[in-house]
Amino acid sequence: MATFILLSTLTDDGAKTITENPERIKEVNTEVDRLGVKVQAQYAVLGPYDFVTIVEARDIQTVAKVSAALSSRGSVKIQTLAAIPIDEFIAGIKQG
Repeated sequence: MATFILLSTLTDDGAKTITENPERIKEVNTEVDRLGVKVQAQYAVLGPYDFVTIVEARDIQTVAKVSAALSSRGSVKIQTLAAIPIDEFIAGIKQG
């Protein structure tokens, strides 16, 4: 499984939705799980993003599909980053 970081910013519609129904956040996480992406951790943050979500997926295509599906709803904008565990990163540098 590969690790990805989703940086999410709510649109006005998204902010209204979670203000009226904060549990919607967890409902979306359940939907994401059904699409093959497992939420490992999630944080509400202050600053340019509203949420940081760490997920695992079998491949980049799967997480891209989920990011596109969520973004297409118009309630959130997502920036998706591939994350490399530090030990794997160090091993890759030593090989090359």
